[in-house]
Amino acid sequence: MTTSPLELADLRHRVDRALAGFLATQRALLLEIDPALDEVAGTVSAFVLGGGKRLRPAFAYWGFRGAGGTDSDAVVAAVSALEFVQASALIHDDLMDRSDTRRGEPSVHRRYESLHVASGWRASASGFGDAAAVLLGDLALVWSDELLHTAGLPLEAVARARVVFDRMRTEVTAGQYLDVLTQATADTSLERAGKVARFKAAKYTVERPLLFGAALAGGGPAVHEAYTAFGLPLGEAFQLRDDVLGVFGDPERTGKPAGDDLREGKRTYLVASAFEALGADGRAELDAALGDPALDDAGVRRLRAVIRDCGALAATESRIAALEAEALDALKQAPVEDEARTVLLALAEAATRRTV
Repeated sequence: MTTSPLELADLRHRVDRALAGFLATQRALLLEIDPALDEVAGTVSAFVLGGGKRLRPAFAYWGFRGAGGTDSDAVVAAVSALEFVQASALIHDDLMDRSDTRRGEPSVHRRYESLHVASGWRASASGFGDAAAVLLGDLALVWSDELLHTAGLPLEAVARARVVFDRMRTEVTAGQYLDVLTQATADTSLERAGKVARFKAAKYTVERPLLFGAALAGGGPAVHEAYTAFGLPLGEAFQLRDDVLGVFGDPERTGKPAGDDLREGKRTYLVASAFEALGADGRAELDAALGDPALDDAGVRRLRAVIRDCGALAATESRIAALEAEALDALKQAPVEDEARTVLLALAEAATRRTV
């Protein structure tokens, strides 16, 4: 397949069009409330339309097609609602991690902190930025609901999909909390790292979008079981790839400073593998530097070497490969439409072998 799987069925363009149309309507509604809300509308629009791989709508759409669903613009609009869930999670994640950038641009809380300073407003600039990020993230989550309900699909299809949609949003919120808790308690176990990866990202990146699409199409239990067998290991592989990029990724491609996950103290599978492999001195060195916001480039390079030399990077890459193989085996046996199977196989490769 030479064309990117994200471009098939003109999906990326159609998702962007559905999002832009919905956002234009919401902007008009916000301006009816107060002209000051034009800044809010512009920020959410720039965040949602300014980047993103559209993986979640792609998995949902091809999950829908694989379950026998027929293409329509209403379906594309419905799966586009997942991008607002993603936007909400990222805005809140950046705030919790105190990240300065997202996709090479200031994170939302930093953008509003700067707006406060530039405008000469009173009280705390950082407090204003934090509050704005909470509210804009919440607004994106509210809009995910609204886009799903107004997409134009039959009510019975929306009702089926809503069960998955609600469960997914609960799981990702729980996963976010477990991530924060893990950093606070300095839990370095592989079991906890795997659980955080599963609920913070794996389920809502692949498995739940697939099940969401299947529910929209009215797919039966066999399809749902197959999508879980395929989607869960693939989602975990996706998150492990994200963890590797968070430490070893190129900032020019990821849009995040080098080693940001190390400064934020992320207890990922990669880091947990290092703690398991290192001796007492190595664990002490890693523990002392992990979560230090002042960690400089030399410190990042040193921790990269520690993680690589103890075999944790190789172990994580091996785990990614094993999870991908498990997912692909499940998909090859799944009772889904052949065209969708082909595209889902390509999406699996794109998700696990990416560099951004």
